[in-house]
Amino acid sequence: MLNRVKAVIFDLDGTIVDSMWIWEQIDIDFLAKRGIRLPNDLQKAIEGMSFTETAIYFKNRFNLKESIEEIKEEWNAMAYDFYKNRVPLKKGVNEFIKYLKQKNIKLGIGTSNSRELAIEVLKTHNILHYFDTIRTSCEVEKGKPYPDVFLKVAEDLKVSPEDCLVFEDTYAGVLAAKRAGMKVFAVADEFSFPYKDEICSLADKYIENFREIA
Repeated sequence: MLNRVKAVIFDLDGTIVDSMWIWEQIDIDFLAKRGIRLPNDLQKAIEGMSFTETAIYFKNRFNLKESIEEIKEEWNAMAYDFYKNRVPLKKGVNEFIKYLKQKNIKLGIGTSNSRELAIEVLKTHNILHYFDTIRTSCEVEKGKPYPDVFLKVAEDLKVSPEDCLVFEDTYAGVLAAKRAGMKVFAVADEFSFPYKDEICSLADKYIENFREIA
């Protein structure tokens, strides 16, 4: 499985940590505070967008008076306690990361989440030190399904894209990894189940959890 793999790049939400449920609730609460009902198509519409891109989308779609930075700050504040105290690791993550480090494989994260929340949840689970680089989609030109964030992580790690293996849970993320020229394993997550067939058609492999490969 790891033949010729020099670096492994992980998505964060839904891949390393079980956190996708939080964001649907945050969206519900954020919009309800403004008297807006959550649209049925919202989660699919924003899938893969960077934190900044999502804030821009919300501002435009819901005609919000707040600035982009104010929207992002409110989301960070709403999510902080969840990420610090209530978000668990996905099954087998700890063991798999340690296994990769024993193999001297470089590790990186390419996430659509904010840097603050990513670092907080990795620190909480005492795995932050395993990662050689963390990049967010806000730090590149375009978020997923564009390949920018994964290419930036590979650049940081000084590893060619074809020598990278990506783990992702969403269709947009899997597509971004393939567009980057990387091998990609899809990770099962409840919030991606409706799109499992599309994800499997694109990914090199589909796993239920990391214990299958650790």
